[in-house]
Amino acid sequence: MKLSDHILLWNHAYIKIMDVRLTMMEQGEDFGPYRLPTSAFLYTKRGNAQIWLDKNRHLVHPFHVLHAGKGVDVEIVAEKEFEYFMIFYKAILPLPHRQEMVALMENHNPFHYQYAFVPAHPLALLDRAEQMKIVWQQAHDKELKNLHIKSLFYQFIYELLRQMHGQGIHPVKPDMVAQAVRYIEEHVHMPLTLDIIAQELGCSIGYLSKLFKEKMHTSPIHYLGEMRVNKAAALLVQTDATLQEIAEHVGYPDGHSLSRSFKRYKGVSPAQFKVAWRQKRQLEDEELPLWKRRYAILPKQFECYIDDEIENHYQRKGVNEMSKYKNMKVKAMTLFMCLSLLLAACSNTNGASSSTNQVESQANSGQEAVQEGKTRIVSTPRGDVEIPAQPQRVAADQYMGQLLKLGIIPVGVREGMLTEGWIEKAGIPQETLAKIENLGGFPMNPEKLIMLEPDLIIGSIEKNIEQYEKIGSTVFIPYWEELSTAGPLEKFRRIAEVFGKEQEAELWIEDYEQRVEDARKQIDGIIKEGETVSVVQLSPTGLFVLAAEGGNYGSNTIYQMLKLPPTEQALNMKEGFENISLEVLPQYLGDHVFVYVNSQEDAEEILNSPIWQGAPAVKNGNVYMYGEFDDEFVMEDPYSLDLQLEKIVKVLLEKKIKSK
Repeated sequence: MKLSDHILLWNHAYIKIMDVRLTMMEQGEDFGPYRLPTSAFLYTKRGNAQIWLDKNRHLVHPFHVLHAGKGVDVEIVAEKEFEYFMIFYKAILPLPHRQEMVALMENHNPFHYQYAFVPAHPLALLDRAEQMKIVWQQAHDKELKNLHIKSLFYQFIYELLRQMHGQGIHPVKPDMVAQAVRYIEEHVHMPLTLDIIAQELGCSIGYLSKLFKEKMHTSPIHYLGEMRVNKAAALLVQTDATLQEIAEHVGYPDGHSLSRSFKRYKGVSPAQFKVAWRQKRQLEDEELPLWKRRYAILPKQFECYIDDEIENHYQRKGVNEMSKYKNMKVKAMTLFMCLSLLLAACSNTNGASSSTNQVESQANSGQEAVQEGKTRIVSTPRGDVEIPAQPQRVAADQYMGQLLKLGIIPVGVREGMLTEGWIEKAGIPQETLAKIENLGGFPMNPEKLIMLEPDLIIGSIEKNIEQYEKIGSTVFIPYWEELSTAGPLEKFRRIAEVFGKEQEAELWIEDYEQRVEDARKQIDGIIKEGETVSVVQLSPTGLFVLAAEGGNYGSNTIYQMLKLPPTEQALNMKEGFENISLEVLPQYLGDHVFVYVNSQEDAEEILNSPIWQGAPAVKNGNVYMYGEFDDEFVMEDPYSLDLQLEKIVKVLLEKKIKSK
C-alpha cells in the first residue's frame, strides 16, 4: 500500500479511542497469546522483549512502534524489565463516501496493516503517549475527555506518519486468510458464523469470502464444516464417545446435525464410516504374518522424543538408536496405506459385508447417500449455475408449495411462506412444517441461512441473489418479471427442472389439466357467449384491475385455465395489472366481475359507492366475491391451484343455482 493512500484514509476515517494502557513486565515474564479486540499501537518505553504479531517475531528495544489490526494474536516475552504502551482504537469510513474511497478502504485497510520500526525522533511520540495515558485516567467530563484524547491521538498519528514518510517505512498487508484459518481452528467447537469470523477480523463478509475462496478454493463456512467433520472422524475411530458427545465437542448442537454434515462431507454416515474403518483394521490384522501379528498386539514401548537441532532422534532404553528420518518414513508409509484403505472402504459401499449393509440401512432409513462431488449445470436468467446433482438441503425465499409437491422439504424458507393460506386447507402435516426453519423476510436472514448450511438456495428477487451466492450455490428463479408473474405451470416446471424432477411435474400437470377440463364442463353456460369477465382487487392502497396474462390473485386460474373471456382492457394491459381510480372503473368492468379484497372493511367504501352500484354487472348480480387476502389465491403453487380451481367453480355454480 502506498503511504500516500495510508495518510489519505487516516484523513477520512472516523476514529474512536477504546483504551490506553501502560504495562510493566518483569524479566522472563510472558504475556499472551492475546487476540487484539481492535486495531492497536504498541509503543515500547524501556527494556527489551520479543514480541510476536501472529507468527512474525520482533526483537524490540526502547522506542519501538508496532501496529496490528483486529484479530491479530500478540505474544510478549520480556528479556529485561519491560514497559510499553498499548493504544486501542477503532476506525471506520463513515458513509456516504466516494466509491473509490470505499474500495480503497476495503482492499487496503491501513488500520489492519502490520508494521514495526524505530522512529528517528522517538521522544515526540513518547510525549503524546504519556499525555494520552494521563488524560485517559482522568475522571472529569466524559465528552471533554474523549475530545482531548482524540486530539492527542491525532497528534500521535501525525508524528508517526511524518516519520514513517521520512524513513520510507511501508506497512505490510496482513494475511487475512491465515488469520481466518487460525481463528476457525481455535474456535471450531463454538457456534461460528461467517458474520462472527468477519467481525473478529474487522472486515466485511464479502471481502473475507472473496479472499478465502481465492486462496483456499472454498468458502470459510465449508472449511469450518470440513474441519469439524475431520475432527469428528478422528474421535469416532479413536474413542468410544457417543455421537452426541462428539457433536458437542466439535461444535454441533446434536448428533443429528453432525450426522447430516458428516454425510455431506464424507459421503457416508458416521456409523458407516466407523464400521468401514474397523473392518479394514481387522482385515489388515488378518493379513499380517503370524510373527508380526504377535508383535502387533504387544503394548508399545514408551518413546521419548529429544529435540535437538543437529541430531533429531528417538532414544529408547535398552535398544539401539534409530534414525528419526527412517522412523518418520515408515510411519508416513503406514499412515498412507491406512488412509488409502479407509478411503476405499468409504467409496465402495457396494462391496461391504452384510453387517455393514445393516448399519447403512439403519443410518440411511432407506435413503440413498448422495455421492460427494457430483454436480450438474442449470440455466437461469443470470447464466448457467453449477449445483449439486441431488440437493439435500434447500433454502428458498419463494416456491415452498412447489418444492413440497415435488417431495422436497426445504430446510428453511422466507417467513411469509410458513403462514400461507393454502397450507392448512391442503392438509400439510405439522411435523413437516416443523422441519422448516423460519428465515425472516426478503432477503432471507444471512446468519440463519449460513447456520443451516444449505447446498442449494433458490432466490426469486434478483437484487438479493448476490448476497445468497456468498453463502452457497444459488439459483435465481424470478417470481415477478417486471410487474407481471410467469404462468404458475411454467413456474412449477422451472422448479422441477432444477431438481431433475420434470417427469413428476408433468404427471401432476397432466392430472391438473384434466381436472380443469372437467371444471369447464361444470360451469359451461354460466358465462354466456359474447359476455366478458373482469378480475378486480380492492385494497387500502388502491383499486386494481388484473390482466388477462401475467396477473395473480387467481386471475391465471380464471383466464388461462378456465378460459373465461377477458375484456379488451384486460387483454391489452402491458403488465400484470393496472392501478385505476374509481371514476374510470366502469370502463374496465366486464359483464361478470370477480372481486378479491384485502378485507371486507377495506372494500366497503368502493362497494357502496354509486359508481360501483351503477355498474351493469352489479345490477345484474354478476359479481363473485371469491377471495380475501392471505387465502389460497395469494400463491400459485400446485396446492394453491387446486384450491383456487375448486373455489372458482364453487362460486360460479352457486350463481347458477341462484339464477334458476
